[in-house]
Amino acid sequence: MAVIKVMDELLANKIAAGEVVERCASVVKELVENSIDAGSTEIKVELEDAGTRQIKVIDNGKGMDKEDAVLAFSRHATSKIDDEDDLYRLTTLGFRGEALASIAAVSKVDLKTCIKDIGTHVVIDGGKIKEVGLGDARKGTTITVSELFYNTPARLKHMKSLYTELASITDYINKLALSQPNIRFTLQNNNNVILRTDGSGNILKVIQSIYGTDVARKMLPIKGENPDYEISGYVSLPEVHRSSRNNMVTIVNGRVVRNMDINRIINEAYHSYKPDNRYPITVMNIIVDPSVIDVNIHPTKMDIKFSKMDTLLELIKATVQAAITDRNLIPEVSIRKEKPKREELRFDLERHANKPVIVEEKIEFEEPEIPVNESIYEDENNGDIVHEVIMENNEYKTKIQEKEFMPEMYPVGLVHGTYIIAQNEKGMYIIDQHAAKERCNYEKFKKAMGNPNIASTSLLFPITIELSNEEFIVLKENMHILENLKFKIEEFGINSIIVKEHPTWLPKGFEEESIRNIIEIIIHTKKDFSIEKFNEKVATMMSCKHAIKANTNITLEEMEALITDLRNCQNPFNCPHGRPTMIYYSNYDLEKLFKRSGFDIIK
Repeated sequence: MAVIKVMDELLANKIAAGEVVERCASVVKELVENSIDAGSTEIKVELEDAGTRQIKVIDNGKGMDKEDAVLAFSRHATSKIDDEDDLYRLTTLGFRGEALASIAAVSKVDLKTCIKDIGTHVVIDGGKIKEVGLGDARKGTTITVSELFYNTPARLKHMKSLYTELASITDYINKLALSQPNIRFTLQNNNNVILRTDGSGNILKVIQSIYGTDVARKMLPIKGENPDYEISGYVSLPEVHRSSRNNMVTIVNGRVVRNMDINRIINEAYHSYKPDNRYPITVMNIIVDPSVIDVNIHPTKMDIKFSKMDTLLELIKATVQAAITDRNLIPEVSIRKEKPKREELRFDLERHANKPVIVEEKIEFEEPEIPVNESIYEDENNGDIVHEVIMENNEYKTKIQEKEFMPEMYPVGLVHGTYIIAQNEKGMYIIDQHAAKERCNYEKFKKAMGNPNIASTSLLFPITIELSNEEFIVLKENMHILENLKFKIEEFGINSIIVKEHPTWLPKGFEEESIRNIIEIIIHTKKDFSIEKFNEKVATMMSCKHAIKANTNITLEEMEALITDLRNCQNPFNCPHGRPTMIYYSNYDLEKLFKRSGFDIIK
C-alpha cells in the first residue's frame, strides 16, 4: 500500500501561506505589487484596524477578465513568465504565482475587476470559491482581504500588536512609493490618511511626504555608472542620521530589496562623517541587466544575488563619497516659525481593547518649492552638487565644479573654555575646540602612518612593558606591524618587551602612553585583524587623547591657528567619531532670535 500521496491543493496552499503570508504587511506587499505589475498609476490601500480586520487595495490597472480572475487564485498561476528563460530577464515584481493562492487559503477574499467594460466579481472563503458573477464596470481591480488567519489559529495567535502591524505596513508602502515615484499612493487606516504621494515622478517630493520638509532639504542627489551598473537616488547630509538601517532603501530595477553588503558599504562611505552606530537616510536606485541578478531566492522576493558584486560596491562607495565630500557640511541652526494650525489625528486602533486612546499630532508641513530634478541645496553656503561619477580607465572620476569648501571665519572669543566663537559676513560659527583639534590630529596621524618613509628616534631610556602570556603571544605574531611603523622592539625576559626606538610622529611627552595604547590596540583586535582597521583605531585613539580638552582656555592666536589647520583638513566638519566640529547661525536667524527681523531697528 502506497504511503506517499499527492497533497490536496488547499492544504498545499495553506503550507505555502506560511512562507508567503507572514503578517498583514505581507498581504499588502503582494497585492500592491500585483497592482504595479498591472500598470496602475494610482493605488489606494485602505486598512481597518491595521489590516487585522480588513485590507482593501484599489487600483486603476488593466484588470482581468472572468477566466483570469478565477484562475489567478490557483497555485503557480501567473501572467508574468512563460518559460524557464523568463526567470533570467524578469521585468515584473511578481512571477512565482503563489501569493493570491496563499492569501486566499488563510482569509476571506472579495475581488472586483474589470476589463473592456466587463466587470467580474469573485468571492473566496478559505481558499474555496463561493461566488463568481458580474461586477462593476470600473477600470482596474479592487481586492478586499478580511479576517486574515481566521482558519489558522496558531498564526492568528502570534500576530503582533496593531501598532506594530501598522508600522510594518507603513514602512513597506513608504519604500514602494520611493521605488515607484510615478504612481500616486494613498495609505489610510480607519479612514485616517497616513501617506499620500502625488505620482509626479519626483523622488524628492516622495521623501518629503515620508520624512518631512526638513529632511528633504538635506538630501543630496547621486548618480554613477560603470559598465555593469547604473545607480542614482538621494543620500542624506551626514548631520541627518537614524538609529537603524531601516531608512536605507535599496531598489533594484524597481524592486525594493534587502542587502546587508550594500548597507555596509554606504555606511563605510560616511565613515568619520557621522557616528558609526548611526545610519544615513538613503534611496539607492540600481539599474542592471536582469540576467546578472537572481531574485528567485525566497518567496518574499526581498533577497537578491548580484553578479560582479565587488564592482557594484566600489561604484556605490565612490558615488556616495563624491556626494558628501568637497562641500560645506557645517550644520545650520535654523529658527523656524511655529505652525499656527495643527490637526489632531486620532489613531483609534484598539477601540475594542480596554486601553487609553492615543492621540498623535499631525503637523502640516509647508511644501518646499522644489523644481523637478533640481537641487534645493545649491546656494552660496554649499558646494555644487556632484552630478555624476563615471568609470574611466578603471578609475572612478567625479564631475564637480569647485566652490567655497569651508568659509573664511575669524575668532572673536571663547565660551566655557570649550567653544570658539567665530564670525564672517554671513553669520556666526560656534566651534568645539576639542572636536576640531581631534580632526586635525586624526588626519595628521593617518597621513604619518601611511607614509613608508617614517622617521624614527631612539629612546635615551628604553621603555619596558610587561604582558600576560596570551598578550605576549598575540603581540609577537603581529610584531611586523610595529616594525613597519619604525618601532624597534625586542623581547626582554619572560612575557616582556623593551622599546628602543619609536616613530617621530608620537606626541612629545606622551611617548610611553602612546606606545602602550598602540600595543593594546594590537592585542585587542586579534580577531579579523587588518592593517587598515589598525591604522584607523590608532589614529582615532591618539587624536582624541592629544586633543585640546574641554574647559581649557586658549589664546586668540591659538584659535586662529586651529581654524587654519581645520581649513586644511580633508573633512573639517566632523571629528573622527562623527560629531560636528562646528555649527552655524546665519545673520537672518540671529536677527529672528532677537526679534530684529522685519523691523527697522537703529543698530
